[in-house]
Amino acid sequence: MGIDIPIFQGLTLKIENNRNGKKDYPTSRLQKGLLLVYDGQELAEEAVGFGVPVLKRGLQTIFASNVELASLRRGSIWQVTAVFTMSLEERIAKPGLGSVKNKSLYTIKNSFAALIRRFSLLRGLLTATSSGLRWMLGWETLYEDAGFCTKIKMIYSVHGEAGRVDVEADTTGLRRDSITEVVVMNEQGGRHFDQYLDSNGTFLCGKEIGCWDEVTAKEASFISNTHRLAFTVEQVKGARLFRGRELVGSRLAWSGFGYSFSPTTERFSYDVKIRVP
Repeated sequence: MGIDIPIFQGLTLKIENNRNGKKDYPTSRLQKGLLLVYDGQELAEEAVGFGVPVLKRGLQTIFASNVELASLRRGSIWQVTAVFTMSLEERIAKPGLGSVKNKSLYTIKNSFAALIRRFSLLRGLLTATSSGLRWMLGWETLYEDAGFCTKIKMIYSVHGEAGRVDVEADTTGLRRDSITEVVVMNEQGGRHFDQYLDSNGTFLCGKEIGCWDEVTAKEASFISNTHRLAFTVEQVKGARLFRGRELVGSRLAWSGFGYSFSPTTERFSYDVKIRVP
């Protein structure tokens, strides 16, 4: 099932629960959210789209494998209910041999990823080391069953003419026995959206943006000069807002924001504004 919602100036937001076998990036295995389409060109690249939940269980990260969709239209406003099944995690594999089954390796890998996100001064060295090891050992990224499964409901209200998406996360159905953090991602393609601007006057371009830094400004945007588009989010009480952009060969190509909040928060809502900068 797929839902296409026109907004303005040749733009469409789409979401589908079957990616028709697309395998452009390792994350093609993941369930995506609302993706921007401009004059028929999908702008998401490797990104997961707007309003996509990610769960943390300590160092382990759980991604969406599927979604159940329902939609209702009232005039120019579309409401889409998306119930995500959260059951995948990232694994390392060698082509033709399947994924590596070594828990200690994944503990090191996940700790390494946490260091890259936390310490900006070390990112260049750590990222280069990680990429070099992958190339030397012939590793590739797969997403496989995490041995854990839960569901989370996302509700999108799309105001097409206004270029606004109201997003609400309903976490009342989550398994709370081991989840330590909920993150809701809002990403589009890293090659398309390569500039960052916030209400504090911070302007960053390309690699200056970093892969995961906290936003302190009231409002922040990612901009695509090529398509003359921007998407904007604001601070929300009860959550931390992060920005990031990663562009690594054919493996990573995303730009966007993540809201991080406690799994005890039963409902969390925010807006994404799509506009011409």
